[in-house]
Amino acid sequence: MSRTLDVDYIVVGAGAMGMAFTDALIDHAEVRVALLDRRHGVGGHWLEAYPFVRLHQASPFYGVASTPLGSGGIQQRGPEEGLHERATQAEICAYYARVLDRLVESGRVEFLANSEYAGDGAVVSRVSGERTEMPGARVVDARYLAPSIPAEKPPPFGFTEDARVLPVNELARLEEAPSQYVVVGSGKTATDACIWLLSRGVDPDSICWVRPRDPWMFNRAVVQPEPAVFIGMAADMMHAAEQSTSLEELFLRLEDAGIMLRIDRAVMPTMAKTPTLATWELAQLRTVENVVRRGHLHHVERGSLTFGGGSVGIAEDAVVVHCAADGLKYPPLIPIWRPEAITLQPIRAGFPCFAAALAGYVEATRDSDAEKNRLCPPSPYPDSMAAWARMNVLGTQAVMSFSAEPDIKEWADQVALNPARVPPGDPASAVLDDARERLAKHLKPGVAQLERLL
Repeated sequence: MSRTLDVDYIVVGAGAMGMAFTDALIDHAEVRVALLDRRHGVGGHWLEAYPFVRLHQASPFYGVASTPLGSGGIQQRGPEEGLHERATQAEICAYYARVLDRLVESGRVEFLANSEYAGDGAVVSRVSGERTEMPGARVVDARYLAPSIPAEKPPPFGFTEDARVLPVNELARLEEAPSQYVVVGSGKTATDACIWLLSRGVDPDSICWVRPRDPWMFNRAVVQPEPAVFIGMAADMMHAAEQSTSLEELFLRLEDAGIMLRIDRAVMPTMAKTPTLATWELAQLRTVENVVRRGHLHHVERGSLTFGGGSVGIAEDAVVVHCAADGLKYPPLIPIWRPEAITLQPIRAGFPCFAAALAGYVEATRDSDAEKNRLCPPSPYPDSMAAWARMNVLGTQAVMSFSAEPDIKEWADQVALNPARVPPGDPASAVLDDARERLAKHLKPGVAQLERLL
């Protein structure tokens, strides 16, 4: 079976970046788009995420430009009282389903679920085998940085049949409590697993945390949608960079400024993917004292964990929780606009949803690929302190580039996805004025010193 579809764009991947690009593109250009995904719906990895996951950042920073995620409300109770709300997995999936309805109802987007891109403008259904030809359509690759998650990727270590090894998703479905949980991983998924176990009454001494590397994390309180807060954090960050003579000193200065957090103050972290973490979560994580730092786990047997330098004993009935999928991807940076495809990547430091929406807006409003690439050079995700510094250097340079265009700046200031925006009509504030003055003072010398530290 085959058919032909007349569209201008084929967006491959209906996760966060594919949805944000498509939304901005059709809002600013009279074009038709085929949006496809190998999964049954939109939302990407959120459809398969563990049930107790929440956004690690404030909801307004996530989603698409046309439709805010959540109510924009402030949490009124609980340990994050005063911070912006963070959407749950169920809320995110429902949000993307509503956004898809809007896109399809526009009459300019067709969604092809359970489908794979076969190349040369062709898409094949994984269910029916139907082939859809879309000659002449421009391809948008929204999968270049698609993350790996434990639900979809086997553990990066071997295990015997009698060992109880589960992906993090299965924690919420356990029917019988073991005497010990072994959480394997260093990133946000592992911290979420530990926090969830503790919230269910598991004794911290019953948790063994296999942490190959210690992570740096952003303090969630300073990564908020209020302009004075976010711009103030950026000013403090650049001031710290300006004063630092090494990357280690920089991160310690950021810690002293309340921007960066680390779980164990006796250990210098080497991982700097820098998701956000609340201080109440940090306090909970510090109660888990059985931390194994022997590098990457090689093999699990009933009663023992094997590493490159030897073995560690665990309970015979221990549940080993796989949180060790590689998550973020680190392929080489390539121009976003190339003849073969538009390859979505971050543009400013982090915030991929804003980057994809920005790419959609620029695609709709500019003709020359060379000009689009000049305005929107890509920046990488970080994994180490050096990569974090590089991300901020490249991301800052990109912000300076696209913000110099009046129409882009006007659009970006109205988009909640943009963390550095000052919305039109935002009330005057001495605190905001001070933050902007400090950022203007420290930005260029801070970026120059980051380049030297690299």
